[in-house]
Amino acid sequence: MLTFDCHLDLSINALAPYNRDLRLPVHTLRHKEQGMTDINGRAAGTVAFPEMRKGNVGLCVATQIAGCMKGPPPFAGWASPEQAWAETQAQLSWYHAMEECGEMRQIKDLKSFNEAVALWTDGKPAEGKPICYILSLEGADSIRTVGHLEKHWEQGLRAIGPAHYGVCRYAMGHDMRGRLPPGGRDLIKEMDRLGMILDVTHLSDESFWEALEIFSGPVWASHSNSRALVPDVRQFSDEQMKALIERGAVINAALDAWMMTPGWTRGKTTPRDSGLKLEAITDHIDHVCQLAGNANHSGIGTDLDGGFGIEQTPMDLDTIADLTRLPEMLARRGYAQADVEGIASGNLIRFVRQAWADL
Repeated sequence: MLTFDCHLDLSINALAPYNRDLRLPVHTLRHKEQGMTDINGRAAGTVAFPEMRKGNVGLCVATQIAGCMKGPPPFAGWASPEQAWAETQAQLSWYHAMEECGEMRQIKDLKSFNEAVALWTDGKPAEGKPICYILSLEGADSIRTVGHLEKHWEQGLRAIGPAHYGVCRYAMGHDMRGRLPPGGRDLIKEMDRLGMILDVTHLSDESFWEALEIFSGPVWASHSNSRALVPDVRQFSDEQMKALIERGAVINAALDAWMMTPGWTRGKTTPRDSGLKLEAITDHIDHVCQLAGNANHSGIGTDLDGGFGIEQTPMDLDTIADLTRLPEMLARRGYAQADVEGIASGNLIRFVRQAWADL
């Protein structure tokens, strides 16, 4: 079954700070990093191209990320938008290099999207197929000015999450309080004009509601779970989820352990301490489906290797290829085959086709 992963930070794993050659198998990368302690997730990665193919994760939303808020680069900490922009351009260059060697293929419009879906549903082995990706920006700090956004569109950027953590240039992150600054409102209006997808993940509650009011285009949550199940401002409340469902959004479940189960302390709790297993994510998926009254608004946005590794994932997840076990778990919960296929990829496929119908 095809899986469409709505959030993978591939470029930061390939470049600074991880320096991973994602063409190599996951276990080879782990072996190369034995003894390294410079950053979270060392010798514990879960994502590489061979495992994506093994798990039939042929479509993904792949990010650029570099912020000016407080924190370590490349996620944050850049002294100016120009430096953050330069980092994201390096990330884009890596994606292009992977395209040149046949490992990846960028999706920019409905024609290339339909070709990617056809490629990964042709019944032929995944070996040798390029990973097809839609380019997204997680946190908009690297957009130098709103006037530069059209250039990013020309480069293939098709989705933006205006905030990450903290006080961002165009929005408040989920861990802050506050509405959009004037530049944020202008950015969202320009996104709307260009036909970009608004990713509401990581927005503060106030910024979330204001963004939905301003933006009239397609909206998704690339990697977000339920606040009702795991109380934290990083998650979405039922009220927010209902608003997204009314807008036709797909809410994509994330596999970061502290977002899956309550009581997890990052850096202290371990998967075995908590007993967390992959099947816990079906609770979050089911919660969205119950709110919607159908299975049309739930998807997968793993966020695997987004600054963490197996030390912060379910204890029975070794690599991204383990996503192949989710369909059986959903079937055991009573989901019909068509609904399972929708959650795995079909809902996002429908969403993108609708969003890009007039591009």
